[in-house]
Amino acid sequence: MNPPSPREQDILAAAASLFAQQGYPGTSMSQLAAACGLSKPALYHYVPDKAELLARICEAHVEKLAALVREERALKLAPEAQLRELVRRFLQVYGEARHEHRVLTEDLKFLPEPRQQRIRALEREVVSGFADALAALQPALAQQQLAKPVTMLLFGMINWTYTWHRPDGPLSDAQLAELVNGLLLGGLPALGQAGRAS
Repeated sequence: MNPPSPREQDILAAAASLFAQQGYPGTSMSQLAAACGLSKPALYHYVPDKAELLARICEAHVEKLAALVREERALKLAPEAQLRELVRRFLQVYGEARHEHRVLTEDLKFLPEPRQQRIRALEREVVSGFADALAALQPALAQQQLAKPVTMLLFGMINWTYTWHRPDGPLSDAQLAELVNGLLLGGLPALGQAGRAS
């Protein structure tokens, strides 16, 4: 996927904001054009339809997350440091791209199946990256085939923070990441002991 131009980035950001506020089905191309400061014909110069806007928003967001996983792998940090950084950086991206993350989480289902498959493949890459990081830190998870389930539990904890967490509230993004890391890393040894006991 070619990186969007600055103008296209502005259009995607405006569309993500509208989709997040009104929902994908409740947003019209006329509203999108107005939010972008364009006429409808001018908007159609950039995208053929509303579904293409949704697809580009979702793909760009997940590609950013997948690229982050690749970057952390390439650094070859110690297992705990890598996992901490992954959690910290993901929550930072979630905070900076709150609208895009809501759109991905709530509106992906409205895309045609082929476009969903491309995004799902990127999501699987992200999950695999986290599962590998968890298994490197706690090998018993891999031995018990628990690395992926624990990864999904982790995402269950962080993927919905946009519904309640506000960076200008009492808990900053960095503090939230420390809280998540504390819960996760504090619980992993117990999972390893449970695996050895069973």
